[in-house]
Amino acid sequence: MKLDELRQQVLEANLEIVRQGLVVDTFGNASGISREQGLIVIKPSGVAYENLKPRNLVVTDMEGQVVEGELFPSSDLPTHLILYQSFPSLGGVVHTHSRFAVAWAQANQEIPVLGTTHADYFYGPVPTTGLMEADEIETDYEQNTGNVIVRRFKELDPVTMPAALVTGHGPFCWGPSVPEALRNALLLEEVARIAYYTLTLNSSAPTITQPLLDKHFLRKHGPSAYYGQKQGPSAKP
Repeated sequence: MKLDELRQQVLEANLEIVRQGLVVDTFGNASGISREQGLIVIKPSGVAYENLKPRNLVVTDMEGQVVEGELFPSSDLPTHLILYQSFPSLGGVVHTHSRFAVAWAQANQEIPVLGTTHADYFYGPVPTTGLMEADEIETDYEQNTGNVIVRRFKELDPVTMPAALVTGHGPFCWGPSVPEALRNALLLEEVARIAYYTLTLNSSAPTITQPLLDKHFLRKHGPSAYYGQKQGPSAKP
């Protein structure tokens, strides 16, 4: 992918999280990576979304050194870097402060799989991270935010679970591309809202069974997926 195309995707993702009500003020950010070039495009720090233009976006290398742009990159860049370095499948990262997902993060509660809407997109409960130690907060806070996500995913697959709730902070979502990362951020907020309403109506609502989780997730994802239309030469017109 050309860098200009990646810039446009990152710009659109940053603007869309505002349109969808996932952020207010200058909260949140979206980034994308060109693994071929070893470059990351990310929102500049503290710049109002309505003022964003492609030229305002900051391009850095994999170590966080600015290679293009006159503005400072998002303060969350070190978190994005850790995720890109640790999860090779990632092509985009979106961080929001969406209301319902943040509520679950602040409550330090994972989002349980209460129904098939959740199961269609997240293969299990959406995890929360562990609490950060005082020294992790005082030194290299943003980098350590990424580290707590990576530690939590020691036994989890970032491909089938494209989101994490940083305890006391909020959600980070990702995907194989910037548009997919954006989509997962939108889906996470919807799942978080539905789960909140479900448990408000019935605090003892059961989680769905493993066979039902498997059926709904695997029919949309993986080599045996059959949901939707086939693509490629074998697809029927």
